[in-house]
Order: sequence, then structure tokens, then C-alpha cells
Amino acid sequence: MSADVHERPPSPPGLWRRYLDFPLIWKMAVALVTGAAVGLAISATGTQAWTLPVLDTLGEIFLRLLQMLVFPLIITTLIAGVVSISPQRLGRIGLKVFAFYLVTSAFAITIGLGVALAVSPGSGLDMPGDGGEEGAEVPAISETLLDIVPANPFQALVEGNVLGIMFAAIAFGLALTFMVNSDEHRTRELGIFLRRGVDGAVELVFRVVKGVLEYAPIGVFALIAVVLAETGTEAVGPLLKLTGAVYGSIVVMVLVYAVLLMLFRAGVARFFAAAKEPMLTAFVTRSSSGTLPVSTRAAEKMGVREGVYGFTLPLGATINMDGTAIYVGAATVFVANIAGVDLTTAQIATVVLTGVLASIGTAGVPGSGLIMLTMAVTSVGLPMAPVALVAGVDAILDMARTMCNITGDLTGTRIIAGTEKGMLGDPDDPDASEASEASEASDTSATSDTEVPAEAGSGPVGGVGEPGTEESPVGARDVT
Repeated sequence: MSADVHERPPSPPGLWRRYLDFPLIWKMAVALVTGAAVGLAISATGTQAWTLPVLDTLGEIFLRLLQMLVFPLIITTLIAGVVSISPQRLGRIGLKVFAFYLVTSAFAITIGLGVALAVSPGSGLDMPGDGGEEGAEVPAISETLLDIVPANPFQALVEGNVLGIMFAAIAFGLALTFMVNSDEHRTRELGIFLRRGVDGAVELVFRVVKGVLEYAPIGVFALIAVVLAETGTEAVGPLLKLTGAVYGSIVVMVLVYAVLLMLFRAGVARFFAAAKEPMLTAFVTRSSSGTLPVSTRAAEKMGVREGVYGFTLPLGATINMDGTAIYVGAATVFVANIAGVDLTTAQIATVVLTGVLASIGTAGVPGSGLIMLTMAVTSVGLPMAPVALVAGVDAILDMARTMCNITGDLTGTRIIAGTEKGMLGDPDDPDASEASEASEASDTSATSDTEVPAEAGSGPVGGVGEPGTEESPVGARDVT
């Protein structure tokens, strides 16, 4: 008898499996639309008394889940992000690109803050319930700088000292980096062992983040419904202003890239002719790791050699988040406007520093934009409730900020290639290409003895040259 007779047709997936398989961007969009509709219906029918307590509870759970993730993410992803960049790879090119990415991220978040402070996107909107309360009192800037170095890391955890925890995580990450790359066998083996533990912790946190993001549409639905039930259509205008502030800031940042290219005598027209494809791909897909192959081809069209783009582009997917930094700056001002808080100089400096340091690790975290915003809001003592409004339009903002992230990666790659001998040629000139590739091969051979052991570059946040693989979700900046 044929085996086909005994085969059963596959059972259709259950409702829960269908929900999990449905793309997050569409779940968030549905949550935004339905939450707005339900909120307006509640406002029109006057049924707030019995509907809002239920919706408030569902929304508060989402906010608490986000706060729960902040410190585990800071500790694990910062240590792992620092360890993924070995001292050997942080040579001349590594130091240049690392400095470029951090400086442009700081500049980007400053632009986002500046534009948002000018337009005050959240002004005129009051958060329902106790969401409009002012945040905790912020100390003087001198005290803020001292708090960056915590006398007791555990006390910093209890007190919610975000910058202090970041400093401690980076310090331990640097120590672990030198252990992993130590010449002493025992120290190197202990470092590799600890590195595996960090990788496991990152993977564990990623799983929790994934679960929280599956609940995010429910939380967004509830919080948007609560806001519109109590404010009516008043929230639509501020959200449009926030979207305009983010997109306007990104336009300014792209102009900054053009100025930098001109300062380093790189052809702006040729750059954007090659970069337009990855920029469009990033805007449509909202995925930096998915855009990486397209970015690689664009770098080749610019004449950049693999010795540069093979390092700078994957590293950019790990630490360069100019677009997300703009979003964090503008959205923090939006939250402060709703809370009725005028940001002080110390608070603005804290937001900039938090955003730059957080970009080192959280680029590999799905939903990293929302996570970074939560860190920034927490670091300056603002209430969390307005963050839900930002989450409702996150997908719209994500398209532009991912495009900005990719443009920043390519700008840094092109500029740094122009400062390195033999790393930039004319792709239309085969003879020049062959000569440059020979020079690159010679340089690689000369430095091959200082490569990182393969063991040290593996794991969930493994080598920066392999983003987006199953073993290395560091490049998975799919929802930024």
C-alpha cells in the first residue's frame, strides 16, 4: 500500500501561530488605527468610566515591560558590543570609523533635539491621568558628570542611574576584550569562557525582547485608545509635528553628510548616485542588515576597496545609528512637552550622552529605537506614559531613520577610504583596481598574525564582519 494513503494533510496553523507570523509592522499599524478608532468611539459615547480602567491596565503592563528591559539590555548589549571590536581590528581604520560613527551620532541627536525644541511637537497635549506629572528633579551638570562613574554599580542599578550603568558595562567590556585577546593562554581561555556567558545572556535578553514586542501592539492599542478617549483628536496634531520634526532633522543630517563629503573632496553627485539604491531599500524594508548586500555593491561603485567596506559597513550596522539618534532626541522633547517639563542643559547633555553610548550595543536589538527612547526618557527622569504615543507612529518614523543610518554608514566608508592609501580607486579602471587589490592583499598578509582567534569572534554578538547571521544577530537592526 502506498505511503501516501497514511499521510495526513498538515493542520492549519492556530490563531496564536498566525498572530506570531504576522509582520510586526502591520500589527503595530493595525493597533494604531483600531486604538484610535476605539478611543474616539469611547470619547463620543461617553463610556470612559468602565472602559478606561481595563485599557489603562493593558497599557501600563506594556510600559512596565519596557522599563523592565532597560538595564538588562544596557549591561548585556554594551559589554557584548565592546567585546565584538577586538584591539587588533581597532587599528588605524578602526579608530577612524569608530570615532566617525560616534561623533556623527552625537551630532545627529543634537540636531533632533534642536529641531524638536524649536517646534515643540508635544505642546498643547496633556497626558491623561498622572502621565502629565513632571519627572524627577535633575541634579546639576557637575553632579551628573560625577554620577557617570558609580561608586557602587549595584546602587546605580537600584537608583536607575543609566549613565553609571553604561560606564560600568563599557569598562567591563573593555577588560573582557583584552582578556579574550590576551597572549597568556589561561587569561585568554577565561576570557573566551566569560564571552560565551555574555553571548548567552544577550541571546536570553533578545528572547525576552521578542516576547515584549509581541505584546507591543496590545499595549499601543490600549494606550492610544486611552489618550484619544480623553483628549479626542487633540493628539493627531502633535504626532504630525513629531513626524515632521524627525523627517526634517533627517534631511538636515543628509545635508551634513554632503558637506562632509565635500570637505574630504569626495564627489557628492557620484556618492548619491551610488547610494540611492541602498537608501531606497532601507526606507522600504526598514532593515539595515537586509540592506547590507546592497550597501556593499554601492561602496564598490564608489571605488571603495573591500579592506575598508568589509569592516566599516558591518561595524556601522552595529554602532552607527544617526537616524535613530535623531528620533530619540526629537521624541524625548515630545515626551517632555507633554509632561510639561522644560529640559535643562544638564538634561539635554544627558540625553546626548545616553543616546551615543546606547548606540554601541542596542543596534543589534529588534525595536532598538523604542528601547533607546526608553533609556533616554528614564535617564532624565521623564514619565514613561507619552512613549506609547511615539510607539504608535514608530513604523512611519522607522523608514526614514533606517535610511539615514545606511547613508551615514556609506558616508563614513567613503570618507575613510579616501584617507587610506590604496583603499580607493576608480571602479571603471580595471588596471587601477588590480593594483589596489594587490596592495590590499599585501597589507592583509602583513597583519594576518594579529587576527583574533576564531573562538573569540563567535557567538550571538560575534564578529562585526558577520551581521545578520543566525549566530550573530548584531546586524539585525530590522526594527530600529
